[in-house]
Amino acid sequence: MKLLRSTLDRYVLKTWVKTFVLTALGFPLIAVLIDLTDHLRGLLSNGLTWREIVVSYLYSIPENAYLVMPAAVLFATVFTVGTMGRHSEITAAKASGLSFRRIVFPIFLAGAAATVLALVVGELSPGASAKQVEIQAGEGPPPTRFRYNFVFRGDNGWVYSVRTLDLQRQQLQHAIFERPGSSLEYPGLAITADSATFDSTLNRWRLWHGSSRMIVDQSVYSAVAFESMILGALTQRPEDLLVAPKATEEMRYAELGRYIEALDRSGNDTNKLKVQQALKLALPGACFIIALFGAPMAITSPRSGTAFGIAISLGTTVAYLLFIQLSEAVGTSGTVAPRLAAWIPNLVFLVVGLVLLWRVRT
Repeated sequence: MKLLRSTLDRYVLKTWVKTFVLTALGFPLIAVLIDLTDHLRGLLSNGLTWREIVVSYLYSIPENAYLVMPAAVLFATVFTVGTMGRHSEITAAKASGLSFRRIVFPIFLAGAAATVLALVVGELSPGASAKQVEIQAGEGPPPTRFRYNFVFRGDNGWVYSVRTLDLQRQQLQHAIFERPGSSLEYPGLAITADSATFDSTLNRWRLWHGSSRMIVDQSVYSAVAFESMILGALTQRPEDLLVAPKATEEMRYAELGRYIEALDRSGNDTNKLKVQQALKLALPGACFIIALFGAPMAITSPRSGTAFGIAISLGTTVAYLLFIQLSEAVGTSGTVAPRLAAWIPNLVFLVVGLVLLWRVRT
């Protein structure tokens, strides 16, 4: 019996991993080809060589693989269990004394491993995505003179909220500079200034007519008004501030969390960003939940062919993506707590998966 279980486990894992790898790599390559077809002319007009274009799209593979990983788990699970059902291998294993849950147990372990893999890839993909954007940007158009009502994420957790940037005069109007803190030894700082001018000699910004507040435990510990001051943390030149801040997909989980915390202190609405941060954990978590859901679903019609498996997988994937969009909208509006909203699709699929697994004949 022990030999039977180990042989069956290896067979199930081999079949599952083969389908998972093909799907996890195949779908991103298809997405790359579609995107390349749509943007090839624009990339060539920006002066990029074919080598630069190919390299830039190689950097896009981690993000695409991360996004498609739950679907890859579903495809691998449905096709592995479905194939075993069509070939009566599940029936034979049951006749040997193995329950359905024991037969598909290696798939659950593989789903858990896919969750860990998705977390790792999800933390690596922001750097790769940023590199892709950097390569594809090329020379780009010359910077404009003004930028209005923007938030810029600086170094070491600093966030700048600026009403107006005048590149020609090298001046900021109505700016707020904030840095979150953790204790009295490292307090939060909130500095406001009516204006700021760039001193090219010192390569620093000089702030005019403002105040500096030290914040500890969300309370103002001390406040000082100033006529002028130089903020050492503000190291960006005027043209650097014209660069758009990173998109959420270009930030890692902790980095995005610091960005959200700083924006919260500025009084900005961060519900959408909180949902997107929670999705960085919810999406990998979906890999294990999808495995629980997909295994019992795959044997609802054991005699159906490959087309049925494809239809189930695609239909479930589309439903999950729509559910994600709906929960993101609900979380952004504040109807449901943002971080809870990101996990609602997973909770629904988990409940359905456990019910289906419980109802399967063992």
